[in-house]
Formats: sequence, C-alpha cells, structure tokens
Amino acid sequence: MNTDLPPEPTWDTALWRGPGWIRASGLISKPAQTWNSVRLVPLVRDEPIESLRLDRRAYDEPSIVDVGDRTYYLSYIPHAFVAHWEGEGDAATASYGTRLLARDDKGIGPSGMPIRVRRRMARRLAGDRLRFLPLHLAVEGYLALHFGGPEIAWEEWSRRALASGLSPREERAYMGASVPDLADALRIFEIHPGQCGVLVYVADALASAFVVPHPDDYRALHPTLVQDLFGELVYQYGLLRLPVEDLALPIDEGAVRTLADLRTEAERRMRDWADFHDEAMAEEVFAPGSRFEDVQRMRGARLSRFLPPFTPGRPNHIGEMIDVGEGERARLAYLKTFRLSETQIRRGYLLKRLAAHGWRLADTAAEFGITEAAFALRLERAGFGHLLRQDVLDHYRAAARR
Repeated sequence: MNTDLPPEPTWDTALWRGPGWIRASGLISKPAQTWNSVRLVPLVRDEPIESLRLDRRAYDEPSIVDVGDRTYYLSYIPHAFVAHWEGEGDAATASYGTRLLARDDKGIGPSGMPIRVRRRMARRLAGDRLRFLPLHLAVEGYLALHFGGPEIAWEEWSRRALASGLSPREERAYMGASVPDLADALRIFEIHPGQCGVLVYVADALASAFVVPHPDDYRALHPTLVQDLFGELVYQYGLLRLPVEDLALPIDEGAVRTLADLRTEAERRMRDWADFHDEAMAEEVFAPGSRFEDVQRMRGARLSRFLPPFTPGRPNHIGEMIDVGEGERARLAYLKTFRLSETQIRRGYLLKRLAAHGWRLADTAAEFGITEAAFALRLERAGFGHLLRQDVLDHYRAAARR
C-alpha cells in the first residue's frame, strides 16, 4: 500500500439485527449434507427477491485496486459481482457473462505482466448496476482498521509508524480450492429447490456464509465458492479431515402413534434445526458489537461491510451484505463472510484497544494488567514490532528478560 494514508472509515452499530431478521428475510435452513469434515447447510428462500440480481464477472489477470487517496489494494481477485436492480414492481434479470459490461482500465505490471487497475472496491456502472469485489470489500475494511497508525507522536513509536502508519498492511488467506474436501463437497452435494445460500462448516466451525437474492443466481454462483478466500483456521481444520457427526436429533418414538404424529415430530425437528443455525449465524456473523459501514446506496438497496467486536477466544467474522428495504422491513439480499484466525482477531483487538487509549502504551498495558514491556512484546508477536523504535523495543526486551 502507498504511504499516503486514506481517512479512517466511519463505522456504526445501528445495522445490527438479531436472529429474527434472518428468518424475516425469508431464509430457512434445510438439513445439512456432509463430506468428511465439510458440512454444507442449504439456505432456502420461501420467496426470492426479484428486484435485485447478481451476476459474476470473471477476471484473468492479477488485480490492483485504487481505493482512493493514492492507496492501493493488491490481491488475487478471480471475479467481481455485478448487482442489477429495478424499481419496485419491476423484475430484474441477471445478465450472465460480460457482454453488456464495460471493461476496467487495463495496464502493464512492473515485469510486463498484464494487470488490471480497478477503480474502487464498489463502483457504479451504466444503468442500475453496481460492480463490487466480493469479500475483498470486507478484507479492505479490516486492513484499513486504524491504518493511519498513532494519532499522537508518543516517543515510543518509530518514525515510520508516525509517517506511514500501518502501511503496508497485509494478511494471508487460502483459496477455497486449497481447503481439503471443499471442492468435492460442492461438486457432489445437490442444490435444493429455492436454494439462495449456504453455510459452510469445516470440522463444525462456521467457515463462511453466502447468500444471494434468487435461486438462479445461486446456481450460477455456487461454483465460485472454491475461489473464495478462507482463513488459516479453516484451512488447518480441513487438513485434519475429521468426519463430522450427524447433528440431527432422533424423533421421539414415544410421541408417535399415528402418521399425523410422525409428521408433527418431523416438522418440529426441522424447525429446531433451522432455529439452531439461525441463532448460530446471528451470534457468530452478526455478533453484538459488530460495526458496519455503508459503501453504496441505490434504489432502496444498501451495500455495507462489517467488522466484528474482535473478542479473543470466540469466532469473529468480517463480511459484506446488501439489504433491500427500509427499517424493520429490510431483507437480507446478499451476504458473504470470512472467518478470522485467532492471530487476526488478536491484531484487531490490540489495535482497537490502543486506539481507545490514544496509542499510549502504558495506559493500554494497564488495562491488560501487564507491564509496558510485556505489552510491547505482545505487539511484536502480533506483527506490529516495526511500529516501535528499535532502541525502545530493545529496552523492553531487556526488561522482560530481567
């Protein structure tokens, strides 16, 4: 990233909704299908969202995204999504392929390799179309977290930290094709009628949630899951290849006397299954304390991204979403999430606490109940040692040894 720093994003918590919002959006969890350590939970809509459709736009070259203020985001970006919506009462149709869409600027990289320089993570196209880079919109929000670095020039911080902040900031992720058994599971499992999304579990850890507005969109975008980004924890869990257990509870035989009783028990088990995953999804993905940032608005639809509360020792997801409608009537049309590793959670947590204490090491260390030297070494282990002056860091190391 360039050292000319972008402004810190403005986040709020007003968009948070509980598990009831998922059900109100018409999403229903169906029985899961398992393959070794992978569990896929289909999400089915009782009524598709017709006014918003998603289209995939494939890219063949590496991508550099100009995110503004002479700051750039560099990553492997296999495709973009194009959202197309109409006014109330009109039905949008997905235009598969790229024939109707203008191409981004094309450039040449330092070694002569073709690249694409894209303007913004989310950019309006001709007509009622919005092109955005799935998951990278969310990852950029995480990388930009307190990207400007120390706000006050305390003597502990290095000249580089004060001049350049956290630039360059980088994180590691794994392509879905690298997660063992995921590609096989996506290829083998059936797609349910009306399916508009999926919850991906690896070794019973929620790895990702993916929701689209319409079943036709899901059928077209289902294969793209192997090109998504997944965290280090998910990749390691996949390597274990531990078979997951069947979570379905058996029917209470004592409560069944007739076919009607059997039907009632089966329906109750299905409701319990849906409630379990709705609550798990709301608790993990939309955890209380999550912060949201609006990215684009158009025709009653809102594209936003979110950061978790960065609570160590529990699941934390970053992600992006589109909701359609206003207030209590808003429906979740699109969702894509990324599960952070414990190391990434710890980095976000440390930055969050430092910023809350004005980037003063002593005050932040006091909150943790440790010495200033111990906190400085914790920063170093988290990958932020370069932010401290070398002589100060050496002093803290010596103090810790003593």
